[in-house]
Amino acid sequence: MPSTTVIAPSNIAFIKYWGKKDDVLRLPTNGSISMCTSGLLTKTTVEFDESLTEDQVMINETEVLDFKKDKVSKHLDRVRKMAGKTTKAKIITTNNFPSSTGLSSSASGFAALSLAATRAIGLELSEKELSILARQGSGSACRSIPSGFVEWLDGDTSEESYAHTLYPADYWDICDVVAIVNQGPKDVSSTIGQESAETSPFFQPRKQHMKAKISEIKTYMNNRDFTPFGELLEAEALELHSIMLTSRPSLIYWEPGTVKLMKFCKQLRKEGLEVYFTINTGQDVHLITQKADVARLQERLKEIPDVRETIVNYASNGAMVVE
Repeated sequence: MPSTTVIAPSNIAFIKYWGKKDDVLRLPTNGSISMCTSGLLTKTTVEFDESLTEDQVMINETEVLDFKKDKVSKHLDRVRKMAGKTTKAKIITTNNFPSSTGLSSSASGFAALSLAATRAIGLELSEKELSILARQGSGSACRSIPSGFVEWLDGDTSEESYAHTLYPADYWDICDVVAIVNQGPKDVSSTIGQESAETSPFFQPRKQHMKAKISEIKTYMNNRDFTPFGELLEAEALELHSIMLTSRPSLIYWEPGTVKLMKFCKQLRKEGLEVYFTINTGQDVHLITQKADVARLQERLKEIPDVRETIVNYASNGAMVVE
């Protein structure tokens, strides 16, 4: 069979999901709102080959033999079942950003794998079908299938839980400047971390107001009202980490550089540079600002020695076949 190559973006969630209704199907406890990122990309090539006796997985030029390979093969099994075939595949994947640091490499990875594998095996799935498939590999991967600004619906069944575009990539000139403070992998994966989500005393109160919060941020996005939008996404990030910090066992993803950036962000606002932070399940910080302020923000970030690298992201297209 011919190979298929796909490039898929990571995504940054403004309203985040944490906790699952169903571990197998990866149905989230709550919906979420995100943006596909132009500078955090995964490129994946899939080729099904009758001569192979097992799947071969290369990630960033290294053959993978551990649990990551098992996750990839399990996802390919879903594709093989849909196509009625058993052929093994060779997968070559590269990321242009650090993996397993909280920058959602699993989102771009499984989105790229879902589209590349289905096309390579001869399936033509709709965007909704691809989103549902990607979600089963990694929950947030469903948000990297559609383009631009995206909503992931929680749903009570697999067919009801998928992501769709709220606004196209060129709808709003906002930017996500990622400040990398440590390129090493986080010590606890998001999958494992979510298993203890409901042990936090703040988890149930969070569930109760998530629908209202999503409605609120959609209103700000519809009006392109940046200030309340930024204030809400920053508060949302802190709320999410309050769940992690108070779970049993606790999850502490922050590092000294993370906290420095959070405080620096507040200082910049006092000085007239409007920027808001959000943080996923990791140590690196996403700084959300408007396009006109990106260069100024990058210059100011040079004042923080902990910042090893910055990656500028605008809203981008979702997963796309490139070869």
